[in-house]
Order: sequence, then C-alpha cells, then structure tokens
Amino acid sequence: MRAIEINSKTDHSGHIKLDYQLGRSNQNVRILILLDDEVYEQEEEKLWMESLTKNPAFDFLKEPDEDIYTIKDGESMND
Repeated sequence: MRAIEINSKTDHSGHIKLDYQLGRSNQNVRILILLDDEVYEQEEEKLWMESLTKNPAFDFLKEPDEDIYTIKDGESMND
C-alpha cells in the first residue's frame, strides 16, 4: 500500500477540492483527512455549547429559583 499526501484548502462553503491525478480509473479509493486538533477541539466545544443552549432539557436552569450564585461566589480563573 502506498500513501499519498495532498495539501489543500477548503472553499468558502467548507468543501475540499482535490486536484490530483492518480493514473487509475474506476477504482475504489480511501481518503484520510487529518484536522488540526486544537482547531477541531475549539469547534467541537463551540458546537457542544450551542447545542446545550438550545436543548430544552436545560430550560429549568433559566428559572429564577436556579439562579443562586453571584459573581462573588467562587474564585476567578486565570489561565
């Protein structure tokens, strides 16, 4: 088995265009896509947070009875 590395960019809508001549036609191929972990983790966290804010299962947290903490509670985090 032989590995081929192709560097590419996504277009404005997120599609990948590969311009690479394999020299073989009508054959199955397998394509591996590796994403930068840091970027992927940031996007994954954003998606997770967006889904939490839209999930009706967490609507009870918007009720005044659940608002029991203030800014003065806890300690600030400085990463």
